[in-house]
Amino acid sequence: MASWIDNVPILWLAIAILLCMSLAAVVGFWARRSFMKDQGDPDTSGQEAYIVSAVLGLLALLMGFTLSLSLDRFETRRALVLEEANAIGTAYLRTQLLREPHRGRLTDLLVSYIDNRLAFAKTDSADERRERLAADDQLTVDLWAATAAAFDEIRSTAFSTGYLDSINAVLDLDTSRRTAGAARVPAEVFGMLALFTLVASGLLGFVLTGPRRRITATFLLLLMALALSLMLDIDRPSAGLVVEWQEPLEALRASISAHPPDAYDRWRTPPA
Repeated sequence: MASWIDNVPILWLAIAILLCMSLAAVVGFWARRSFMKDQGDPDTSGQEAYIVSAVLGLLALLMGFTLSLSLDRFETRRALVLEEANAIGTAYLRTQLLREPHRGRLTDLLVSYIDNRLAFAKTDSADERRERLAADDQLTVDLWAATAAAFDEIRSTAFSTGYLDSINAVLDLDTSRRTAGAARVPAEVFGMLALFTLVASGLLGFVLTGPRRRITATFLLLLMALALSLMLDIDRPSAGLVVEWQEPLEALRASISAHPPDAYDRWRTPPA
């Protein structure tokens, strides 16, 4: 179900949600008509107002809770992007202290890792995302294999520990970001919210009669559909209008392009 929602454009989701809520409101309206035929139309407007207020209040509480969960996961993913950019930037700078061929090999791997990360974040195709994840797995293996080869040369230096820590941070954040990307608001929460929204829509259709009240109910249904669509959109890491923030990685990639490895050789003494 989550995979299907991820692949549906948010506009179509919003329209589907609004149609379902409108259908529930129509069912409530016809239930009111049937009730009026059987028992007349007693004056219960005061009681109905209390019921509508209570239901909408509970719905607002549930929506606020769900939105809080979605935003919490969104902010976690956002923070991890910054942490990863810092970790990769540190590893890149420390790589420039290595000798060839380790320096060039690890530099190319880190650049490819960033490019793959950015491409993964910008695609909403399930097939391409699987390909990018497979490439990510291979790049992490290659990064550690290249680090192991370089470590044989620097193991006797104090620098070796710091360099291993920087590569380890990159690999650890790879796992953290993949885990955060897969962490979603539980489907049961959205299911309960959808059920409660449909019930509230049906109640509005049952209670709000007359042209002016129906116009008010229509706007209320539209606002609820937009709010629910926003929560679904925030919960999707790479599709829709609200997508993962990638500016730190993009800035790092631009900085690497502007300052390639040769830029750090200006004052180095050539080997004898």
